[in-house]
Amino acid sequence: MRLAVGGDHAGYPLKGPVIEALRAAGHEVEDYGAHSLEPVDFPDIAQTVCDAVRGGRADRGILLCGTGVGAAIAANKLPGIRAAVCHDTYSAHQAVEHDDVNVLCIGAWILGIRVAEEILAAYLAARFDADDPDLRRRVAKLAEIERRAARELGG
Repeated sequence: MRLAVGGDHAGYPLKGPVIEALRAAGHEVEDYGAHSLEPVDFPDIAQTVCDAVRGGRADRGILLCGTGVGAAIAANKLPGIRAAVCHDTYSAHQAVEHDDVNVLCIGAWILGIRVAEEILAAYLAARFDADDPDLRRRVAKLAEIERRAARELGG
C-alpha cells in the first residue's frame, strides 16, 4: 500500500519507528515531515499528508502528533478526508470497515511503538464494507455534508 506519513514535532519521535515498521511490512511510505524536534504546526503537516491522499499519490494517510486530536481536527477540514484518532486495534479496523476512514491519527504521547504497530496493522488490513447498504448510505451522507458546507461557503 502507498502511505503518506507525517507528524508535527510532538509526533516526530514515534514517526521514524512507525515508518520503519511500515516499510518492513512491505508498504511504500512517503515521509511528509516533520524531520526534527523543531516546532512545526500540525495543520501544515496534515494538509500535505491529506493532499497526497486526496490527490491519489497515497492510498491512506497516517498522522502523528502529541495526542492525535489536533491532527484529526485539521485533516477532517479537508473534503474527501475521513480521519480518526485510534489508540486501539478495534477502533482502527472498525473506522475503516464502517466509516471508510482514510487517515489514521495517533498520539505519540499516548502510545509506544509496539501498540502503534498493532494499530497500524489493523488499520491497513481493514477494508470498507461496501456490500453493506447501511454503511454506504452513511458514508454518502458524510460526503453530502461536505458538499452542503462547501455550497454554503460559496465553494
